[in-house]
Amino acid sequence: MHIAIQGFEGSFHQVAARNYFGKQISIEACSSFSELVRKVKQGNVVDAGLMAIENSIAGSILPNYSLLKNSGLHIVGEVYLQINQHLMVLPGQTIDDVKEVHSHPMALLQCTDFLEKYPHIKLVETEDTALSAKHVRQKKLKATAAIAGKLAAEIFELDIIAPNIHTAKNNYTRFLAISKDGVEAPADANKSSVYFQTSHERGSLAKVLARVAAEGINLSKIQSFPIPAKEWNYYFHADMEFDSLEHFNQALKEITPLTEHLKVLGIYKKGNTHA
Repeated sequence: MHIAIQGFEGSFHQVAARNYFGKQISIEACSSFSELVRKVKQGNVVDAGLMAIENSIAGSILPNYSLLKNSGLHIVGEVYLQINQHLMVLPGQTIDDVKEVHSHPMALLQCTDFLEKYPHIKLVETEDTALSAKHVRQKKLKATAAIAGKLAAEIFELDIIAPNIHTAKNNYTRFLAISKDGVEAPADANKSSVYFQTSHERGSLAKVLARVAAEGINLSKIQSFPIPAKEWNYYFHADMEFDSLEHFNQALKEITPLTEHLKVLGIYKKGNTHA
């Protein structure tokens, strides 16, 4: 399969795509999430896409929810990836040789505690973690280290001189597998993502949530977004976890009269967590 990802070869998106679709995939590297969505929509460029949607520390990637809502694409699955950051250099280099560390600003921030031990090292913000590793290899930067994932070190043949240097060890990113064509819900499906609007009446959202809870469904995520054309009106993205499709379908039936523009983006199996 040919899978669209945001970022470059060796990125965490590629790791997550391999975990979900299998290691034999090829990737279509996209410079932005908008480009990723566009290529999946075209249908003749890639078979599917994988995009980050939220992080356990940084929170939701809000623009991606809007991209999904407006794209017409379908969510066919999800995967959770533990984000492990490593310090890597050209073979033969040591930490004493390092004068600069290159990486994405978020990765540098995630590794603050480790980097503060080396105040003489200059921190350089870059576009991408994996791209930083690639530049170290291609430009043969002897005094420069990169912070990136294990796959980047393998692809660009760099030595990891300090593994797992991230401060928070419970750093996970959730990725959604998206497709132009919807797929039939698997028999063991236990999660769904939906969009809906409610009226601007007091208690309208509470009524929806009460009906969902009454069907024994766990609302694992709810995210609100303002509707540009209507002041103080909102639409919602909700992730619902359930024991059976029957309960989910009944919940949809219950909340349909209480909502507007209700749309199911996908019914799928809750994702596994990978290190």
